[in-house]
Amino acid sequence: MSGLAHRLSAPNTYRRLGFLLSAFVLGHVWFLVLVIGWSLCASVLITPLVIPALLGLAAASRGCAQLEAGVARSLLDVDAPGPGFPHRAAGFWRWMGAMLSGPFWRAQAYLLVRWLLGVPLATVLIALLAASVGLIFAPVWVLTGDGAHVGGWHVHTVAQALVFVPVGLVLLPASILLGALVARPFQPLARSLLAAESPSAVSPDGAGGPPAGRVGGPPAGGVMGSPEQRRRRRTGLRAHAAADSLVLALLIAVWAITSRGYFWPIWVLLPLALALAIHGWFVLLGEHPEWVNDIFRSRAIAGFAGVCTAVELYLIGVWAAAGGGYFWPVWPLLVMGATGAVWVAATWLSSPRHDELTERIDTLETTRAGAVDEQETELRRIERDLHDGAQARLVALGMSLGMAEHTLAEDPERAGELLAEARVGAEQALRELRDLARGIHPPVLSDRGLEAAIAALVSSTPLPVTVSVSVDGRLPPVVESTAYFVVSEALANAGKHADPRRVTIDVRQVGGELELEVTDDGRGGANPQGSGLRGLRRRVEALDGHLAVTSPPGGPTTIRAELPCGS
Repeated sequence: MSGLAHRLSAPNTYRRLGFLLSAFVLGHVWFLVLVIGWSLCASVLITPLVIPALLGLAAASRGCAQLEAGVARSLLDVDAPGPGFPHRAAGFWRWMGAMLSGPFWRAQAYLLVRWLLGVPLATVLIALLAASVGLIFAPVWVLTGDGAHVGGWHVHTVAQALVFVPVGLVLLPASILLGALVARPFQPLARSLLAAESPSAVSPDGAGGPPAGRVGGPPAGGVMGSPEQRRRRRTGLRAHAAADSLVLALLIAVWAITSRGYFWPIWVLLPLALALAIHGWFVLLGEHPEWVNDIFRSRAIAGFAGVCTAVELYLIGVWAAAGGGYFWPVWPLLVMGATGAVWVAATWLSSPRHDELTERIDTLETTRAGAVDEQETELRRIERDLHDGAQARLVALGMSLGMAEHTLAEDPERAGELLAEARVGAEQALRELRDLARGIHPPVLSDRGLEAAIAALVSSTPLPVTVSVSVDGRLPPVVESTAYFVVSEALANAGKHADPRRVTIDVRQVGGELELEVTDDGRGGANPQGSGLRGLRRRVEALDGHLAVTSPPGGPTTIRAELPCGS
C-alpha cells in the first residue's frame, strides 16, 4: 500500500498522465497535418510543384516533431532534442535531401503513433477518469436531479448512490496509475524517433566522415558516415517499419473483427509502403555509396531514380487495388522517365565535373574542420608544455633571486649559491622555450629552407638516415612547415616503435607538387589511425594534399605525402 501511495503522490505519475491525455488533442492535429500534407503531395506528384509540397510537408513534420519533443522532455523526462532543420549552406539539392532524410521519416512515424495509439488510449483514459469521478459524486447527482444512471442501473436514492462511491474511490487511483503505466512505453519510442539530427545532416558541408580517397576514409563518391551515424540510420528505418507494421496490424484486426469483406486496409498499406520504400532507399544509398559512382554517377539522380521507382510501384498498386482495367500508370511512368532522362542528359553534358566538384567541396570543408581541430589540440599542448615546463622553472627562478636578495648582506656565500642555481634554472628554461619554439616552427626552416631543416633534424637523431632533397628554391612557408613535420613525425615513430637499421628520406619537387617519402626497414605494423599519423594527415589534407601509410607486419614502413606547392 505504501508503494501505491508513493506512486500516487509522485509528480512524474501525473506528468505521464498528462502526456497520455495530450494525445487526445495533439494526435488529431498530427493526423490532419499528415493527411493534408501527403494528399497535397499526391495531387501534384507528376508536376514540379511536388518539390515545394514535399519540402512543406518535411518542414511541418519536423516542426510538429519539435513540439512533441518539448512535450516528451517536459512530461516524460526524456532527453529528446527533436530532429531540427538542416543548414542551407551546402546547396539546394543537398539541403532538400537532408530535409527528406531519416529524421523526417522518424518524425512522421512518431506523429502517426501518437494519433493511432495515443488518441484511443487517451479516449479510454478520459472515459475511466470521468466514470470514476461520476461514481464518487453519484450521491450529489441524486440530490440535485432525478437520480443518477450508473451503467444499466437508475439510482434513485442517496443510499443506493453511496454503494458506488467506494468503487469510484478505487477506480480513480487505478485509472491514474494505469495511465502512467501505459505512458511508459512512449519513453523509448520518443527517445529513438525524436533524436537530434545527425552531424552529417545538419553541418554545412554535409559530410559525415573522412574525405573520400584519403587514409582511413570511405570510397570516393559517397559518404557512409561514422558507425554511430550508420547505426542511427538503420535504427530509424527499423523504427519506421515497426510503426507501419503496428498500424497495419491494428487496421487488419479491425477489418477482421468487423466485416471481413472488402479489404479496405489496402488503402492505408499502399501509402505506408511508399513512404517506407523511399526511406529505405535513402538509407541504402548511405550504406552503399559505391552505387552512386558505379551506376548513377550523381547522388541527386540516384535519389530521384529510387523515388520515381517507388512512386510508380505505388501507382501500380493503386491501379490493381481499384480493380485493374485501363493501365493508366503508364503515363506517370513516361513523364517521370522523360524528366529523368532530361535531367541526366543536362547533368552529364553541361556539367560533367559536377560530382568531382561536389566531392572536392566536401573534402575541403571536412579537412578544414580537421585542421581546426588539430590546431586546437596543438594550442592545448603548447599551453600544457608552457605551464608544466618553462613557467614552473621561471617561478623557481624568481624565488631563488628573491632569496638571494634577502641573504646578500648577511650571507654573501649563500647568496652566491642561490644566484648560481638561478642561472642554471634560467638556462634550463631558455632551453625548454627553444625546444618548444622549434616544435612550433624551427628557426632553421625559416632562415635556410626545407633541405637545411631536414639535415638539422637528421643530425639530431641516432638513426642511420639517408637523405635526398631536390627542390627548386624556396617553397611556400606552409608547405615547408608541413613537409618538415611529416619527416619529423616519421623519424620519431621509427625511433620509438620500428627499431630500423636504416631510414631513407626522399623529397623532390615534381611540377606543382612536392612529393615526400620516408621509408624505414623496421618491424612495420604502424597504425595509420594513431594520434601522430592522424595529426599529420590533417595537416596534409588542410593543404589539399594526400597522405598514404603503408606498413605491413615485418616492414618496411613507408609514409608518402603529396603537397601542392604551386608553380
